[in-house]
Amino acid sequence: MGLQTKLCYVVFHYVIGRVGVAEHIPCADWSARCCPVESRKRVVLVSEVIMALTPPVQEHPYSRLIDTLKDGRIKFFNPQKLNDPRYDRLPLSIRVLLEAAIRNCDGVYTKEDDVQNLLDWQRQQNKAEVPFSPARVLLQDFTGIPAMVDLAAMRDAVAKHGGDPGLVNPKCPTDLIVDHSLQIDYSKCSIQNAPNPGGGDGPNPSLGPSRAAPSRRGSQCGSQRGSCSKASCSDPPAAPGASVQQIENSPLLCPFHLQPVSDTDTALKTQEVELSRNKERLQFFKWCSKAFKNVNVVPPDVGAVHQVNLEYLSRAIQVTDGFVYPDSVVGTDSHTTMINGLGILGWGVGGIESEAVMLGQPVSLTLPQVVGCKLGGAINPLTTSIDIVLGITKHLRQAGIAGKFVEFFGPGVSQLSVPDRTTIANMCPEYNATVSFFPVDRVTLRHFKKTNFTEEKLELLESYMRAVKLFRSYEDASEDPQYSEVIEINLSSIVPYVSGPKRPQDRVAVSGMKDDFQSCLNEKVGFKGFHVSKEKQDKRVPFLHGGQEYQLAHGSLVIAAVISCTNNCNPSVMLTAGLLAKKAVEAGLVVKPYIRTSLAPGSGMVTHYLNTSGVLPYFSQLGFEVSGYGCATCVGNSAPLPDAVVDAIKQVRSPRRASISRRSPSISSRGGADGRRSAVFQGDLVACGVLSGNRHFEGRLCSCVRANYLASPPLVVAFALAGTVGIDFEKEPVGVTSEGKEVYLCDIWPTREEVQQTEEDTVICSIFKDLRGRMEVRTPPGSFCSTPVTLNRVDERFPLCSLSLSLSLSLSLSLSLARSLTLSLIL
Repeated sequence: MGLQTKLCYVVFHYVIGRVGVAEHIPCADWSARCCPVESRKRVVLVSEVIMALTPPVQEHPYSRLIDTLKDGRIKFFNPQKLNDPRYDRLPLSIRVLLEAAIRNCDGVYTKEDDVQNLLDWQRQQNKAEVPFSPARVLLQDFTGIPAMVDLAAMRDAVAKHGGDPGLVNPKCPTDLIVDHSLQIDYSKCSIQNAPNPGGGDGPNPSLGPSRAAPSRRGSQCGSQRGSCSKASCSDPPAAPGASVQQIENSPLLCPFHLQPVSDTDTALKTQEVELSRNKERLQFFKWCSKAFKNVNVVPPDVGAVHQVNLEYLSRAIQVTDGFVYPDSVVGTDSHTTMINGLGILGWGVGGIESEAVMLGQPVSLTLPQVVGCKLGGAINPLTTSIDIVLGITKHLRQAGIAGKFVEFFGPGVSQLSVPDRTTIANMCPEYNATVSFFPVDRVTLRHFKKTNFTEEKLELLESYMRAVKLFRSYEDASEDPQYSEVIEINLSSIVPYVSGPKRPQDRVAVSGMKDDFQSCLNEKVGFKGFHVSKEKQDKRVPFLHGGQEYQLAHGSLVIAAVISCTNNCNPSVMLTAGLLAKKAVEAGLVVKPYIRTSLAPGSGMVTHYLNTSGVLPYFSQLGFEVSGYGCATCVGNSAPLPDAVVDAIKQVRSPRRASISRRSPSISSRGGADGRRSAVFQGDLVACGVLSGNRHFEGRLCSCVRANYLASPPLVVAFALAGTVGIDFEKEPVGVTSEGKEVYLCDIWPTREEVQQTEEDTVICSIFKDLRGRMEVRTPPGSFCSTPVTLNRVDERFPLCSLSLSLSLSLSLSLSLARSLTLSLIL
């Protein structure tokens, strides 16, 4: 069926037949009210034909499958009562389609043949076409405005012919999130004090053992620091000791002070411009939220569409008219698939299809092939969530699964947290699958418990999912369904990597780091090599720092930075680093004081959950103090190394040579103004830096640091504890306590269970609490649009006279289309 024919069909049935007027008004009365006198006979004839073609109300063809929960108070269609052995072999995503077909089977849109085709999925895949009626529709404002304008036009068309426009409403519950209208019009920032890393409202205390502050006097290496111009900032500095409240709401930063801003004029001005620029659109959405039933409009400045869907709108199960059934959704964006990570079936559709679903029509799809992705093996203890997500995505991209459903199973799935699963599902378009489905299991239930589910709803969710066999125990292989094909991914094969020592594309497995660095010393100077002669590779240079003697060798670490870009904004990754720091301190380990350590979170929210989880003080005790919120070390703005360290790296002995080798401010780390190479290459000691950033070219961090590696935040902490990159973490201790006890990385590395538990208890609860608070404040229709336009009452028809030419023309065109389609079908 073509799109125009389908739209014509939808409008015809909606306005005349099943969804609209004829369903509520007797035929004769409807014809008298809706049409001119000369057309009433034709309308009566058409209405009689419709009534003749529409089957009489009768018992549901699958009423025998109705079962009950909660002592008979809740009903549901139980496909297991079919007593068909094929049901147990169906993929769980197909079982969701089957349940929807059974529940919505009316003999018109969904027929018993469709149910049989779904049961016979093994033979009918890629052949039969089946309908699917999702539980709800998800729109964002770009695609939502045409749909809502069409509905408004239908109301006008019905009203012009004497019908009741209030009868025109979406039949399927629809959520519209206004998130695509935000533009960055202002970037001016104000000045505030930095947050207290130790927590609380008082002055910033010293939390750890005293570490010498970086000295800029006479430094042989240092980085460029711009001075702050107060004229560039909109407000004067806050009073000393002032605290910043609600750090989680302070992502905007002063580019000169690198400090968080709790509530800036920038955000308010940007929001004001957004409301002013989109005044008519927001007024129209405001009217829609009041006038239409089954329409929920989420106002601007609440969140992105898929995040709001995931955190607030997802329900896992729906209860309507006493019947419970699985939640499902179609949305007008390809990344609607993110919701699959919660065990909710959903995918992206086009605008016409979404409108059809809103008006009660099912989505038609060819029965898809379902690829089972079996996850096995134990996750490497050092592997982070980012490693896992990218590893699985890489495997699926190479598998050729375009247009297919992907369903995950196997014992490895239970090792993935809900954020891991939703991230994998969100990347579905990247590997060209239609759906990436993670059936509900214990991990999912635990996630819902931490969000907005009551104990009663959790009990109903689990009872229902078990009753219809949509609940998975991934460790039980007897529950595994049959798939079109199976792809196996061994999670233990996904290992953590670092990149370096000179280019981000040169990846090195952490397990092979020691051998790789040794080969870099041997190779000739190039993309990886340093060409250090064999007799000099074991050389060690002693030096004094803080009255104590230390030694530097090839591979010694002198910079360790957890900085603001790439992956440190991932909660699980940052919490892993924090828990590692906590365990290291508790084990009695310290970071050598000459190593320049720093912590520059991506936003105040990161500082907030690190502090809430209790790990921030342990970062500080290892020397990773919160230094601000900006690029910092990533762009070369690291603290200068101590002179003694620089002398040791460059193997300078006499004061005269030291003064000669000091770096002039006018000479860059890559060469002087006269084209000569700088002192970075004059010494032959290869010192190292490790950072969680995205760029690490030779000499970028510091003029005397030749080897730089990109690593995840927890690995930055691990290498800082070890003091060298030339270490095999599996065989060598990461440190030795003051009592002489060797501590291995496996002894202090937090388990995934610890990280996930901390994430659920701190990050997820905080995020959901914040979102619910904002939704409760902003969702009421009367409060989300602060434009001067007011609606004294909820008109059933939207006033065209209040619109500009652009939106008025859109509504007029939709109105003309609705009228012409309706009248052409009637007359």
